[in-house]
Amino acid sequence: MNMKGEMSLEHMEASELKDNHSSVRPVVTVAMALWFGLVLLLGARGAFVGAPGLPPLPIFFGFAIPLAVFFAAYFGWSAFRAFVHRLDLRLVAAIQGWRWAGMGFLSLYAYGVLPGLFAFPAGLGDMAVGFAAPWIVLGLVRHPSFATSRRFVMWNVLGILDLVVAVSLGTICSGFIPGLTGNVTTSAMAQLPLVLVPAYLVPFFIMLHFTALSQARRLARSGNSADKTSTPL
Repeated sequence: MNMKGEMSLEHMEASELKDNHSSVRPVVTVAMALWFGLVLLLGARGAFVGAPGLPPLPIFFGFAIPLAVFFAAYFGWSAFRAFVHRLDLRLVAAIQGWRWAGMGFLSLYAYGVLPGLFAFPAGLGDMAVGFAAPWIVLGLVRHPSFATSRRFVMWNVLGILDLVVAVSLGTICSGFIPGLTGNVTTSAMAQLPLVLVPAYLVPFFIMLHFTALSQARRLARSGNSADKTSTPL
């Protein structure tokens, strides 16, 4: 194939990717809005409140189902996967800055709404990720290759770990283990407005971390391939 043919093929592939990105964006926007509305509706009806003395299964499903849908779409829908790979990493990382709101868990602990066993790890972990977010964004702005660095990867891995630990502790402290946290449990997390955290924000933040790690992996692979191609025999 001549140079002109190769350029034409690359142009066609770029146009196809752009069309797929444009067609997926409204679907994602509508899905995010419907998801948010559904959590509000179910939360208002008390659908996330579990039975006394039992693990909080409604909250678990509210957390797990959106992630299952996301991963099913990512691995099963090539247009959506391409959309995820083309998201601006600077924006993806900047949104994590909202996790500074984890300080609210500490306030709720001070007022006796949440147990310390949950509030301190969840709150401090979120605050650490949120505090680091601007520096991560700055690194991406200065050097796009920062996305393949160990620091960027570890920040995302630790961000996911923090969320998993928070969900686990929230489950343990929900009251189904008698006497663990006394009279204060995480039952308030099953009601509005706090239910938005485990049923919407936590899955969303995990999706963003996965997006960042997925892009970092692709960039690292493309860099390694380029190095191997350019290495003389």
